[in-house]
Order: sequence, then C-alpha cells, then structure tokens
Amino acid sequence: MEVAAGAMGPVIRKLGELLVGEYNLEKRVKKGVQSLLDELEMMHAVLRKVGEVPSEQLEEPVRIWAGKVRDLSCDMEDAVDDFMVRVHEGSSSKPTNMRNRVKKFLKKTTKLFGKGKALHQISDAIKEAQDLAKELADLRRRYELDTRSTSNGATIDPRVLALHKDVGELVGVDRTRDELIKTLICEDGSSKEQLKTISIVGVGGLGKTTLTKAIYEKIKAQFECAAFVPVGQNPDIKKVFKDLLYDLNKEKFNDIHNTSKDENLLIKEIREFLVDKRYLIVIDDIWEEEIWRFINCALCKNKLHSRVITTTRNVSVSEACLSSSDDMIHQMKPLSDEDSQILFHRRIFQSEEKCPEDLQAVSREILKKCGGVPLAIITIASLLVSNQRIKQKEEWMHVHSSMGRGVTEGGIVKDMKRILSLSYYDLPSHLKPCLLYLSIFPEDFEINRDLLIWRWLAEGFIQCDKDETRLFEIGKSYFNELMNRSLIQPAETNYEGTVVTCRIHDMVLDLICSLSSEENFISILDNAEWNAPNPQRKFRRLSLHNIKAKVQNHQIESTSLSKVRTFAVFSPVTCDWLPSLSSFQFLRVLDLGSCVSHESSSGISLKYVGNLIHLRYLGLKDADVRELPMDIGKLQLLQTLDIRGTSIKELPSSVVQLINLICLYVNYRVRLPKGMGSLMSLEVLEEVGLSSSPHIAEELSHLTEVRTLSIDCANMDEDLIDILIKSLGNLHKLQNLRIDDGGRLINRMCESWVPPPNLRSFDSWSLSSSSSFLRLPKWVNSSTLPHLSRLEIDVEELQGDDIQIIGMLPALRFLELTADRVMGRLAVRADAFPSARSCIFRGFPMASCLFPPGAMPRVQHLQFRVSAPSIARGEVDCGLGHLPSLEHIKVDLRRDNSSREELETAEAWLRRAAQAHPKRPTIEIR
Repeated sequence: MEVAAGAMGPVIRKLGELLVGEYNLEKRVKKGVQSLLDELEMMHAVLRKVGEVPSEQLEEPVRIWAGKVRDLSCDMEDAVDDFMVRVHEGSSSKPTNMRNRVKKFLKKTTKLFGKGKALHQISDAIKEAQDLAKELADLRRRYELDTRSTSNGATIDPRVLALHKDVGELVGVDRTRDELIKTLICEDGSSKEQLKTISIVGVGGLGKTTLTKAIYEKIKAQFECAAFVPVGQNPDIKKVFKDLLYDLNKEKFNDIHNTSKDENLLIKEIREFLVDKRYLIVIDDIWEEEIWRFINCALCKNKLHSRVITTTRNVSVSEACLSSSDDMIHQMKPLSDEDSQILFHRRIFQSEEKCPEDLQAVSREILKKCGGVPLAIITIASLLVSNQRIKQKEEWMHVHSSMGRGVTEGGIVKDMKRILSLSYYDLPSHLKPCLLYLSIFPEDFEINRDLLIWRWLAEGFIQCDKDETRLFEIGKSYFNELMNRSLIQPAETNYEGTVVTCRIHDMVLDLICSLSSEENFISILDNAEWNAPNPQRKFRRLSLHNIKAKVQNHQIESTSLSKVRTFAVFSPVTCDWLPSLSSFQFLRVLDLGSCVSHESSSGISLKYVGNLIHLRYLGLKDADVRELPMDIGKLQLLQTLDIRGTSIKELPSSVVQLINLICLYVNYRVRLPKGMGSLMSLEVLEEVGLSSSPHIAEELSHLTEVRTLSIDCANMDEDLIDILIKSLGNLHKLQNLRIDDGGRLINRMCESWVPPPNLRSFDSWSLSSSSSFLRLPKWVNSSTLPHLSRLEIDVEELQGDDIQIIGMLPALRFLELTADRVMGRLAVRADAFPSARSCIFRGFPMASCLFPPGAMPRVQHLQFRVSAPSIARGEVDCGLGHLPSLEHIKVDLRRDNSSREELETAEAWLRRAAQAHPKRPTIEIR
C-alpha cells in the first residue's frame, strides 16, 4: 500500500503549485483546490501508516480503498501535469485561452474523482471533487482503527544504514572454495586433460553464485580464456550464447550483441573459438535440463584441462550436467551455527567478538530462524542497525517475533519471501518505489547505477532537499542505502571501489515483482505471459521481456497505453512490431535500447516523439535508430538523452531548445548543433568529438553546471586549443574529466590549466605517444587535487620524485601511470598511497620492492613491470609481504635477453612470493 501513499505525494505537491503558481485560477477554483488539498493531505498521512503494514495483514476493504486512492492519485497527477505543461507550452502564443484550459482541467479532474459515483446530479465540478474526497475521508476514518489493530502497534525503525560490507565476504566460502579448486585443478591422474565439470546445487539464498564467483576469480588467470554467464528462469538462449562469446573475448566479440545470428551459428562460433583453448566457463543459475543441453552443445570437449562450473536449484539439472566419472555435484549446505554467528556479528558489529552480552540470547534465537541461509542472515542483520547505531534489545525482540517460524527445510522459498518482506516494509517511504522500480528489469540483468538514478529522477522518485543538493547525489545516496540493506548486490565494482552496476537476487526480485503486480506499479509482458494481462487494465509502467518471433504480430491496444509512464524493451523485438508513440500520452521514460529493425527497413522511427511532452528520459543506447526528428526540441522536460551505439550522425538543431537537459550521452562521431551553450542545466556530457563539432570548444564555457565531461580531441585544429583550455577553466563544478587523443592540448594544459577544486577523476588516454605529457604536470599535487580519486596519465619522462608526489594525493584510489623513461632513481616513502586500491605502472621498471613497509596499505590490485634477469640473479627483491591487502597481481616480465632458465626462475620466484603472502593473491604473469 506504500505505492498508494507514494502516488499521493506528487499530487499534493503539484496541487500546491497550482495555488501559488501563476495560473490565474479564479477565486472559487482556488478555494476548491485548497479544500481538496486539505482532505488529500489527511488521507496521505493515513496511507503512510497503512504502507508500513504488510498487505496480507490488511483487511480487504482497506486494500480496495487504498487501491482506489492510488488510481485516482495517478490519474489526478497526469491531469495536473498535462494542464501545467500545456499552460507553459502555450502561454506565449495563446494567453487568451487560459480560462478555457482551466475549464478543461476541471472537467478532467471531476471525471477522475467522480468515477463510480452519480456525478450527473452535481453541477459544480469542484464541489463534486470535494464530495468524493470527503467520502474517501469517511472511509479512511472507518478503517483507521482496523489498520492500527492489525499492525500490532509496533513498527521497526524505518531508517537503517547497515555497515557496508562486501556481500562476497560470506563466512565459510574460503574453505569450500579451496576444496573445490583442488578438485578442479587436480595434480595427478590421466583424466586431468579431459574437460571436467562441477555442478553446484542448492536452494536460493544459500550462496551458490557467491561461492562460484569466488572460485572463478581465484583461478581464471590460469586459463587462456574465461567467462561467467548467468542464465535465469526464463532465458533468451541467443543472448546467453552472445554473453558467453563476449565474456570469452571482449575485443573480438565486441559487437556480438548487435548481430542477428541464430542459435546454430552462435554454437558453431563458440565451438570454433574454444577448440584450441584451455577455458574456464561458469554457467550460473540453470533452471531446466533442456537449457543445459543447448549450452552443452557449444562447449568444445578438448583435452586441454578446460573446466566448467554450473549452478542450479534443481538436482535433476545438476545430474544432467555430468558427462564423465570425473565430474561431480557439490551440494550446498546451510551455514553451521558457528559460521552463522560469525557472519551475523560481522555484519552488525564488524567483529564476531563484539556482541554485547544482553543481545547474545536474542541473537541466537534470530539465527535459529535464519536456518543457516546467508541471504536471510544478511538481510535480517541489516534491519538491526540504524545510522550505524545498533538498535535496542526491544527492537531485536520485535524483529525476532516478526520472523514467524523462520526458515524451515521444506519451505525455504516461502519463508525467505516473508523474511525479505520485513526488509521491504522497514524501508523509508522514499526508498520503496525506488526498490519496486527494479522489477522492471529482467532476471540477472546487470543494472547500470547511473542510468538507474536518471530513471528514478525522471519518474519523480527523487526530491531535492532543503540545501539544494544535486538530485543525482541524492539518487546515489538512495542507491547506496539499498546496497547497504543487501536488497541489491554489486555486480561490477571499479578499481576505485565504486559500484558501477548491480544485480538483484532472484528471491528479492520475486518479492518486488509480486508487490509491483499487486500495486499495479509495473506490468511485465513476456512470451509466457503475453495473454495474461487484462486488456482493459491501465498500464502505469510497461516492460517487455523475452518477446519471441511467434508473438511479434500481437499488438498492445493503444487504449491500454494512454496512461503508461515508463515503456522499456528488454528483448530484441523488431521495430515494425512496436506500438506507435502516438499511443502514449503521459510517458516519462522511454527506453528502446534492445530494439532492432529488418535489414531492409530504415531503422526505428521516432515519429511522434515530439508529442511526448512529459518525456524526461529517452534511452536509445544500441538501438537501431538512424536519426532524431527535428521536433525533439518540443520535449521541454527532457532530462536524459542517450544515443550511444546508434547510427545517428548528427543531432538536430532543435536539441539546443532542451533547456532542462541534464545528461547527454552521444558518440564521438556525432555532430552537435551550434548553440549547445544554451543547455545551461547540463551536468553530464559524454563522448563529444571536437573534430566533428569544433564550435563546442568555445560553447563549453557556458555549461558551468557540468560535472562529468569526456571529449575526443583527435585532429583538433591548433587554434582551438587555447579556446578549449579557457572553456575548461570556467567549469568550476567539474568532477570527472576524460580527454582522448589530446595531442598538443595535453602539454598546453600542463602549463596553463588550473584544475577545478573538486576534481575527482582525470583520464588522459591515447593510442599514440604524441598525446603524452612531457613531464608530470605541476598541478598534480596534494594541495591542488585534494579530492582526486582516479588518475590515468601518460608521461614521457618521469622524474625520480614524481611517484612520491603522486603517492601523496590523499584521496587517490586508482592510478594508471605510463612512462617512456625514468630520470634518476625512483623514490617512495613509507606514507605513500594511503588510500590507493589499485595501482598500474606501465612502460617502466617498477618492482614491488620500491614500496617500503607502510606504503600502499590498502592496495588490492597491483600491476608492475620488472626484468626477469634482475629477479633471477637476486638483484631485485619482489617480495609482497609488506603489501597487506593484495588480492591480485599482474606482472609484465621483461625478457631482457634472459635465458630460458632465468625466465622460468623469475616466474617461479614470483609465484612463490604470491603463495607466501597471507592473503594468497592471484597472480598473472605476462
């Protein structure tokens, strides 16, 4: 029922805007709106209380009432939005039509409020709306006591900020991981050359994927190629094959997802690629034997020590994965009592020894109900911390009683859903719609954090706080809080430790899909459920999954699309099947990123997109779109435009009218129109090519809100360099800057550019040495760049103390430093690189011994270059023990005229050093 309360919030805010805005409402209308607003605010307060109670605990009349309020609120918001947008749209050209517009608005709103009531007896439109509001208020008062009684008078503190710990740190994984690795990488027996498979089986929530990922990360460097591919409950087998190819070799199969190859061709391509390679492949979350048989056809059974790992919930599927006597099944088991307690206490207290005595008994009782299921332990633990403060014992007792009988051996799925629902109802009201919105994505979909936040913003889920913090920053805090509560899981984390993409655990997805369906929040159409939705149903948000060719001729009736706010496609449907954009009246988010067209067609038509006056997010990434229409400039509310990976060659001139555009993703080859400097709201501008749009060099100076900028300076005219540097100097809010093929610009920046005070990342990348800095820029120092977290830089000549200067950047977490030569002896002090997580040194010798004990205390990933003879002859000590956090090492081992024996000695020495390290990091030697 929280969705009903969430739907009322925007209506109340917008009705308030009608009262204070310059809409010339006559006195009688204003009085009616104010009275209506008062009633809605009272109902909103009750709905927020109802939203704290699981729907199954509410009486049926309460659910019906809340559902009606939700629908009325959504329709009302659409009408108010339409009125306000069209008033602004026509205010300059048709000011005399204001009264007619108000009458039309009142007519719309009375129809919405009068649904199911004989409104023909009442002539005054506002009076009718007030009467219905009062009737709903009477219903609310009648059911208020019932609502209180079913909630047992107790609520869990809605503000929880769990201690941020990596979900992968599950207790017991290391031990099981190492045992399975020994089985996979056997040292004796003739069968070791054969393809070997291990199938990991167990119910959801036991940590199959976490264990498998730990194994995969530990041993993948020992194979020529490796891939980790999720399958899921309703897989698109062609996408599975394409994902497999892409993961095996991202460079060779970079464009594989844009091809139209069928299953047979993909199988052939996989087999041909694997035939002469030692490979490691993980196929995660297989539900059906038939799907495995398809995948198995693609796996070449060579005799090169290749390995396959599968995970499944189904024992029969795991048995089907076995093809030889050397293959094995590993049955996942719940955690022991001891390991459960360690995981639980780490999650809450950061240490298993710090549980207060008064909480130990209830802690044990809670863990009994978790049944050793890691997902249950993690999510329940997340309920017991608020703003990094451990909750009181009474609240622990309430959580314990709310868990019912806990997790039982025979009903884990049902029991887990109940436990996860506790976490959902404990969410603050602003986070519930953000979480439910994730149900729009398919199972196992890797969700980009930034694009998700832009969608939340377009939907109106993110509201600015009093100090006018950037909406995107607020959205990041929403994302982080869901991550901290373990309701979403990190998928890709960059070297700086920032989560770039996330996934949703299957059980969490099942829960939010169920809640979304109950609330008519999001509707999913896929091949299996195509005929399930009621044709008369009003879709609010519509997502297409796995639509296959045999149903592509089915059309969604345009009447059911009129109220849709989000339309997203996650299936390669053809453009001739898509509904006409004219069917949508209130669309806010349009994502056609998976749409393709027939070879003979002219691509996806965006005709009528200019009529989508409520559109805020237009996602076309990788879609078959050839051009944008000229009337796109009519989308005055558009905030995000993403055309990466399309065939669009230029943006129409009307784009400069999109004054509310915040985020623009293009391609380097796309020509931008003159006048881009008028887009004063832009915060993100990525992949701009200055050779195709030279005027941008000067117009950038007007885009003073930009915080993320990436530009390509290849073939840029010499006379534009000073102009561009001056423009960059005006971007005082810039946080992230990437320059590709900078050429002469780079060294001019070395002398005359002053970085903005809050710069967080600086990337300078090029395929040629002509884009390198001659020397390390003077502005690379701790006083000028106190917030710099990422530095990727090429320097022709490195001075002896340059490493130390870089190492003193206090916030630096990622460094990629390339140098052609080094002058003098490199010097590093023991206090260098205090925050670094990943350091890559290319092109010059930089052995680990150059870092004294105390330096790099947090570095997890280290790459350096070293001479094989210098190690073999004992001239360089590459011991790693003084780097306590190491997880992965990559060494570029220079031959330097070494003998074969010296090369082998150096490699063996490096591997022993890694084995001797307390954390036993993985090592890759090239």
